[in-house]
Amino acid sequence: MTRKRKSRSASAAIEARVESLQMQVKAEVRKRPGVYRMISPEGEILYVGKAKDLRTRLLGYFRAAFPAEKSARIIREAGEVQWDYHPSEFAALIEELRLIKKFRPRLNVMMKRDARHFAFIRITPGAAPKFMVVRGAGNDDHGTYFGPFHGAWQLEEALRELNDVLGLRDCRLDQPMHFSDQQELPVGPTRTPGCIRFEIGKCLGPCVSGVSQRQYKARFKVARDFLEGRQDSPLNTLREAMEESSDRMEFERAAQLRDKMQRLESLREQFDRLRFAVESLSFVYTVPGHGGEDRSYVIRRGRIRAELPAPQSVDEHSTLASRAAEIFSPSELKSTTVPAHEVDELMLLSSWFRKFPAELERTVAAAEYPRMRTA
Repeated sequence: MTRKRKSRSASAAIEARVESLQMQVKAEVRKRPGVYRMISPEGEILYVGKAKDLRTRLLGYFRAAFPAEKSARIIREAGEVQWDYHPSEFAALIEELRLIKKFRPRLNVMMKRDARHFAFIRITPGAAPKFMVVRGAGNDDHGTYFGPFHGAWQLEEALRELNDVLGLRDCRLDQPMHFSDQQELPVGPTRTPGCIRFEIGKCLGPCVSGVSQRQYKARFKVARDFLEGRQDSPLNTLREAMEESSDRMEFERAAQLRDKMQRLESLREQFDRLRFAVESLSFVYTVPGHGGEDRSYVIRRGRIRAELPAPQSVDEHSTLASRAAEIFSPSELKSTTVPAHEVDELMLLSSWFRKFPAELERTVAAAEYPRMRTA
């Protein structure tokens, strides 16, 4: 068989498969909220999506005008379509997120719109942690993040000032560390060729035995405490240096230090606003569902902590109030840090209530529930 005939045969097989899938969708899929999965002939989950109206959404895949369109490419790769109904668009959205995180389909681009606008500060693991500006958690399920923030470039500039003030490293992640209190390891050279920050005194030098591991981690804690609003020593250091430069009539130097202070103050203000925004996403959110299948979600600090059927009786109201009170009552540090596995959910919920602000009218504030339980 010639190459051209093979190509025509393969194309005909794809067209027959697509036609079969279209007939299945027309015959079986209802107009309900839900989540669908596009699966390859080999069983790979290619794509996960959600829809307020599954039937309309899935039929849209077969109306693509051009083969290069994303929906046309997805359906031509699919050998099977699976779907599950959910009581609401919100429920489908949450399930879509969970399935994408579980299977990581190669044709999905998670949180694509938000990724263009939001950045996070990641705390790297290891003996000498550092701050990194990233666009979401990616495949990291164990790290810790601050965010989300607007403006990755401004974020990087402010972090650079913080690193310089406290002597924190900003070198590559795989740079070997040689602390002064690790005598059992080969001690590195007294100088670091090519590391200008260490040479000019802006890095403690954890890679060349310039500092002990305990001292470095203590300095890193100062940085975290500053970002969390628990202390101001980085600002105080810059302020003192600025005043000394001004007293010596080094006005250009004083102006540079003033600009550094302003960048750090701006970063702190972002953290303060973020703490408020995260804390404001603490409530019980009740969502009407298809066929009366209403659901109540207990949300604390931007993450879903419990999901129950919306109460219809006195006993069910009491059960929800007790569950919510258990979740809201324990004190939690008003922190801007977010575990990596919760980053996407925080962004999803923030985006949902930003897109549908009227949905906030369906919420009951966290402060109400301890009182409801004891009423």
